[in-house]
Amino acid sequence: MRPRFLLAALLVASALAGPVRAQPAPAQPSAELTVQMRPVADEKAVFATVESLNVVPARARIGGTVVELMVKDGDAVTAGQALAVVADDKLLLQRAAIDAQIGGLQSQLAQAQTDLTRAETLYRQGAGPRTAMDQARTAVDVANAGLRARISERQVIGQQMEEGRVLAPTAGRVLSVPVTKGTVVLPGETIATVAEEDFVLRLRVPERHAGFLKVGDPIRLDGRELEGATGGGTAPVPSFGKIVLVYPQIESGRVVADARVAGLGSYFVGERVRVWIAAGQRDAIVIPAGFIRTRYGLDYALVRQDGQPGGGAAVEVPVQRGRERPTPAMPDGIEILSGLHDGDVLVRPAAEPAR
Repeated sequence: MRPRFLLAALLVASALAGPVRAQPAPAQPSAELTVQMRPVADEKAVFATVESLNVVPARARIGGTVVELMVKDGDAVTAGQALAVVADDKLLLQRAAIDAQIGGLQSQLAQAQTDLTRAETLYRQGAGPRTAMDQARTAVDVANAGLRARISERQVIGQQMEEGRVLAPTAGRVLSVPVTKGTVVLPGETIATVAEEDFVLRLRVPERHAGFLKVGDPIRLDGRELEGATGGGTAPVPSFGKIVLVYPQIESGRVVADARVAGLGSYFVGERVRVWIAAGQRDAIVIPAGFIRTRYGLDYALVRQDGQPGGGAAVEVPVQRGRERPTPAMPDGIEILSGLHDGDVLVRPAAEPAR
């Protein structure tokens, strides 16, 4: 009876626990691949420079002496951040003179208001003429207008002193600071040059390739060109982008084009990078590197004898590999020059045990 009791208990426990949900298995690379002849870009290596679309100067709005400098070459700044302070001692003297004038005008206004009050009192009592009251009221208006004018002039001086703060015109990175503390500058003189953090790769291609460059064409950077781009292993991971602008003017026999690639913010502005661009198309066989096994300097691929996926036995076929052909869909693509034919079914070789 005891085995039957245990079996019943297990059935009840499974019913209470509910249906068992299968856990999704991690994605595995395909074990087979059908070889297809497909058009590939006939790539050409060119050099491009990392440049900012907008390099703007931060200028001084007033003349004077640089009394404070808050940035240096290479600093990252935000829009509106203070970069330096330019001061002019004459502004302080002008403000002190206007303050003295304002004090005198305030005293005149107070005296004019006192005279107006006396003239109005005498006029109401019949002891004073109306003309005296009108003259006193005019004197109050004149003193009040003069005081407001001097206050406005003082505000202008204050605004000029506030404009001594040189602000960053945009967010980005400081490329150069051509002045030092104590430098005398004029209005409109450059205090710092800021590169907006909107970097592009600027390509200069010989004009014979002008017919192949079009907006939207893909470009490729070798993974070794990127700092630390290893993809979790030792092999560098390529980076891809596309051409966004082709300039209509040819400079020194070269066509200029801009391309956008993610991750350019870690580069130096003006750094040269090797880029692969399309210079035509041709048909080729490209397979993932995982389907190739190398032994004693020779490359082999496992090919189904009957040419059917999941079919008969697979035999090793020597192949001649070409250059790397990575794409966004196949980052480890390798061109095969000979040994494979269109329609062959490849089998991914098993991983060799560690020795």
